[in-house]
Amino acid sequence: MKWFIVALVVCATAPMVFGATGNVEWCYHLPECNYTKWPEIAPQHCSGNRQSPINIVSANATGDSSLWVFTFYGFDSTAAMTKIENTGKTVKVTLAGGVGVEGGGLSERYDSLQFHLHWGNGSSVPGSEHTVDGKRYPMELHIVNLKSSHHGNTTAGIADSTGLAALGFFIDVMSGNATGQPEAWRKLTSYLHNITLKGQSVAISSAITLNQLLSGVDRTKYYRYLGSLTTPTCNEAVVWTVFKEPLKVSKDLIDLFSTTVHVDTTASSPLMIDVYRGIQPDLAVRTQSTTGSGSTFKPSYTLGIVTLILALGRN
Repeated sequence: MKWFIVALVVCATAPMVFGATGNVEWCYHLPECNYTKWPEIAPQHCSGNRQSPINIVSANATGDSSLWVFTFYGFDSTAAMTKIENTGKTVKVTLAGGVGVEGGGLSERYDSLQFHLHWGNGSSVPGSEHTVDGKRYPMELHIVNLKSSHHGNTTAGIADSTGLAALGFFIDVMSGNATGQPEAWRKLTSYLHNITLKGQSVAISSAITLNQLLSGVDRTKYYRYLGSLTTPTCNEAVVWTVFKEPLKVSKDLIDLFSTTVHVDTTASSPLMIDVYRGIQPDLAVRTQSTTGSGSTFKPSYTLGIVTLILALGRN
């Protein structure tokens, strides 16, 4: 069965789909419309030379002293997540106004629109979009953000080579035999039973914050590259940030995604599995400089200089 998508889809950066304008037929699960066919289905961008996702070779990442810390707005708000839905391609969570991010080498503040997830088939069949040194994680979470200067105009955003900023977080299986952990992820995945079919959505009433979902990840350590949306129409408009440390979620919660939600409007339709695009050709990747570009090195270095000057002044 083919999927008919009209409008914006942010995906991958998505996926969900965020990126497409116009009428595009594509899918993950059928050979006639899966990602191997996207360069034919949507050739304007999907056959481009700045496509995502990629395999990040850590040893080849260039040090960049401009990649400092981010400032996150609204990530501690229990009202940040408003709705969760089954798009037929992914599970997407819509974010409230006022949520955003700046810093981290970005040119300006970006407004957070939504996040969605990519996965394989349970915790044992990995389905992250990006890989690092060839390693694929069970899942990947993408927070999609639009330049504030576009004032909510996503059409302008996908026409701008840096109009979107995507924050990618790997999700790995928590060690041990824990179940239902972390608590924020237990609350989030509890909604999956309300959105088993394509098009279903439900308001999020649980007190969950983005910071709780992202707990345990050092957000000062990340890779940066210029790429694209990971679903048609694959617009090359994305500043990608892929965080190095994975989120840790218990196996039972990861498995819920591939055993609960379906790709169509009936329970007889296939379960949503392997919802990720294959690896695209290598692109230039940057990361924090090992000579001290992080969030603590330069401030501590400056403090040391000031202390030395004061000490010399007393002599």
